[in-house]
Amino acid sequence: MRATLRWAHSDLRSHRGEALFLVLATAGIVASLLLATALFGYATNPWQRVFTQARGAHVWLHTDRAADTGRLAALDGVQSVAGPYPTASATVAVRGTRASVELRGTAERPDVGRPLLTAGHWLDAGDPDGVVLETRLARALLAQPGDTLTLPGTPRTLTVLGIADSPERRYRPGEQPGLVWAPPAAVPEPGGQVIGLRLTDPGETDYAVQRAVTVLGAGAIGQVSTWEQARAEAQGDNRLLGQVLGLFGLGALLAAGLAVHGAIGTRIRGHLRDISVLKAIGFTPGQVVRVFLLQHLAYALLGAVAAAALTQALGSRVPGRLGDAVGVWQGLPGHTLALFVVPACVVLFIGATTGLAAWRAGRVPPVPLPRPAGAQGGGLSGAARRVLGLRGFRVPVGARVRGRGARGPGVQGPGVQGSDGAGAPGADASPGVRALEVRVPPALVLGWHKAFARRPRSLATVARLTLPLLLIVVAMSAWTTIDRFHSRPEQIGLPAALTVRVDAGADERGTRALLERDPGVAAAYPGVEVAALVPGQTATIALRGLGTRADPYPYALAEGRRAHGPDEAVAGQGLLDLLEVEVGDWVRMTVGDRPQILHIVGRSIEPENAGRVISTSLDTLRENDPRLEPALYQLRLHTAADPDEVAGRLTEAGHGRLDVHAVANPADGLSPLRGVVLGLVAVLALVGLIELLTAIGGTVRESERDLLALKAIGLSPRQITGITVTATACTALAAVLLAAVLGLPLAHWLIDAQGASSGIGAGIARSPSPVLLVVVGAGAVLGAAALAAVPSARAARRRLADTLSAVA
Repeated sequence: MRATLRWAHSDLRSHRGEALFLVLATAGIVASLLLATALFGYATNPWQRVFTQARGAHVWLHTDRAADTGRLAALDGVQSVAGPYPTASATVAVRGTRASVELRGTAERPDVGRPLLTAGHWLDAGDPDGVVLETRLARALLAQPGDTLTLPGTPRTLTVLGIADSPERRYRPGEQPGLVWAPPAAVPEPGGQVIGLRLTDPGETDYAVQRAVTVLGAGAIGQVSTWEQARAEAQGDNRLLGQVLGLFGLGALLAAGLAVHGAIGTRIRGHLRDISVLKAIGFTPGQVVRVFLLQHLAYALLGAVAAAALTQALGSRVPGRLGDAVGVWQGLPGHTLALFVVPACVVLFIGATTGLAAWRAGRVPPVPLPRPAGAQGGGLSGAARRVLGLRGFRVPVGARVRGRGARGPGVQGPGVQGSDGAGAPGADASPGVRALEVRVPPALVLGWHKAFARRPRSLATVARLTLPLLLIVVAMSAWTTIDRFHSRPEQIGLPAALTVRVDAGADERGTRALLERDPGVAAAYPGVEVAALVPGQTATIALRGLGTRADPYPYALAEGRRAHGPDEAVAGQGLLDLLEVEVGDWVRMTVGDRPQILHIVGRSIEPENAGRVISTSLDTLRENDPRLEPALYQLRLHTAADPDEVAGRLTEAGHGRLDVHAVANPADGLSPLRGVVLGLVAVLALVGLIELLTAIGGTVRESERDLLALKAIGLSPRQITGITVTATACTALAAVLLAAVLGLPLAHWLIDAQGASSGIGAGIARSPSPVLLVVVGAGAVLGAAALAAVPSARAARRRLADTLSAVA
C-alpha cells in the first residue's frame, strides 16, 4: 500500500495540470447535471403542488349563459365539479398598466379549483367591489392588496383584497386573460359561464371533453382548457433549460470519460518500463490496476464533492431563474437523494472508463517486449505525397538543356507532366525536359506522417477531441438561434411588435387610420381570434383571421405557401400534430354553431398557444360570418421605432379605448440560457484541453526514440519541435473539421426537434456565421499548436544521455 501511494504521489507531481483540469471538468459536469435536475423539479413540482393542494379541475369549459351545465356532474368519470360561475371579459388598469381579465363571479371559496391565498384575504360579502387576483396577473400589474383597479371606459373601480395561486392556465398579455375572482354582484352582465370538471382518471381527459360537448352541444361551447395545457405552460422555458443542461451535461460526461480513458491509455504506453518494474518487484496485476483506478477516482470524487457542495451552498444565490430553481428544488422531497445520486453516478461512470483503460496496465508483462525496429506507420502513401506536394514537375523549355540524369541533347517537350518523387528525380526525363521539384519542409512532412500514420490510434484521438468540439458547435448554434429570436423576430413568426385590442363596436376605418398615423407604425393588420372546436370535439384551438387579401399578414412559413385564395389557411405545427394532418389537407372545425372548413396550404412558425393555431385572412372568416368585426390589430413597426414609445403614444391617442400590449417573444424567457451556454462551453473546453494535453504528451513520448535518428540526419531542435507541433495541429484541424461537418447538422436536428415538440415547429434553427466558425476553429488549431510548442521544444533539447535512457 505504501508503494502504491508513493507511485500515485509521484505521478500526481508529474501531471499536476492534467489532474487539475480533470477535477475542474468533473465539477462542471456534476454542476450542470445538478442544475438540470433542479430545473426539471422547479418546472414540474410547483405547479403540481398547487394543483394537488387546490384540488384542481382537469377540464374547464367556457359556455354560453343558456347551457345546462348541471348535467355534467352526472357524467361517467366526473368526480366533482366547480361552478358554474358567471364570467365577463373586462380590462383593468392600475398605475397606467392595463390587462385583459376574466371576472369570475364566486359566491364562496370553491372546493374544486380552490385558489391558494399568498397575500391578503378572500372575498368579503360586505365589500361588493373587492376582488382577488391570480398571482401572475398581480405580478404583471404590480398590484398588492389594498390597490384600486379601474375599468377604463366605465366609472367602476375594484379593490384588491388578496392574491392567490391557481393551477389554471396562466396570464399572458394579449393571449390569455388574467383571472379575477369577484362577488357575483361585481359581474352584473355576464357574457357566459365557466364550469370545472375534476375527473377520477386524468388520462381520460379527451374522452370527458368529448362527452361534455355532446351533452351541451357544440354551439354552447366557447372554449375548452385542460390540466395538460396548464401544466405545459407552467413548465414552459424551465423545462427547456433543464433539457439543455441535461443534454450537454451528459455529452460532457461522455467526453470526459473518453478523455480519461485516452489519458490513461497514453500514460500506460509511456510508462511501460515503470509498470514492468512494479511487476518485477512484486506488484500483482490487480494492484497495478488499482493504482490508476483509485488515483482517477480520487480526482473525480474531489470534483464531484466540490460541485455538490457549491451547488448546495451557493446555488440559490445565483441571480435569475437558476437561483430560484435551486431554491425551490432544495425544498423538494427528492432533493437530498439527487444531491448524492447524481455525483455518485458521475464518479462511477468515470471509474468504469478508467477501469477499462487501467485493465490494459495490468496486462503489461514484467519483461518489456522489444519494440519493432521499423516504423509502425509505414512510409508515406501516394495520397499523402500528392497532398503534401511531393512531386516533381517536368516543365518544357524552349532551348536545349541537360536535365539531371539525362544523357545526350534534349528536345523541346510537348507539355507539363508529373512524376512521383520517389527514386532519382529526372532519371527517366525525356530530352529537353527539366525536372522541377516542389520542396516541402521536413517538419511538415514528418508531422503529418506522425499524426496519421498509426491510423487506429490517430482516429481514436481525433474522435475523442471531436466530441467536445462538436458539442461546442451545437452550443454556438443554440446561441445563434436565440439571438435570431431577438434580432429577427419576423423570421420566427413574430412580424408584429404590438397587439392592440379594441372595444366591441369600434369603427374599423377610424381605428386603423388612428394606428397608421403614428410615425413608428409601418402597417396595421386588422384581425380576430376565436376559439374553435376541433373534429372529435376533444379540444379547442385558436382560429385567427389576420390581414386581408389585399394586404395579407406576413406569416413566417416553414413549408408550403401563403394563403391567398378563399378558404385557404396556414397552420402551426402544434395544430398539425393535434389533428394528425399535413399541409394540403382540408380540416373542419366549429366556431359556436357554425362550421368552418379550411384548406391548409402552408405551415407557419407559431410561437403562440403551443402552435395550436390556424390562420387565414379576415376576409375568409367574414364569408362565413359577414357581421364579424376586427377585435384586434397587429402592428408592424419601423426598424428604428421603440415599441414602448409607440405603445405609450397609441394609448394616449386612444383615450382609454385601446388596449396596447407588446407581443411576447418566447426568447425572453430563455435569457438564462446564454449564461448556461457559456458555462457549458467552458466545461467542454476543459474536457477538450485534457484530451489535447494527453495527445501532446503521447506524441512527445513517442518522439523520444526517434530523437537520435532525427538529429543524426541533421535536423535542428527547432525542426524537431516543428514535427510535434505540426502533428498536434493536424490532429486538432481534423477534429475541428469533423466537428463542424457533424455538429452543424446535429444542431439543426436537435433545435428543430425541440421546436417541433413545443409546437412552434421545425425551421427555427440557425447556424453560427462562417466567420465565427473559422475564428473558433483557427483559435482551436493555433491554441493546440501553442500548447505543443513548449513540451516539444523541451524534449528536442534533451541531453544525449537522457535520450538514450528513454529509448532503452
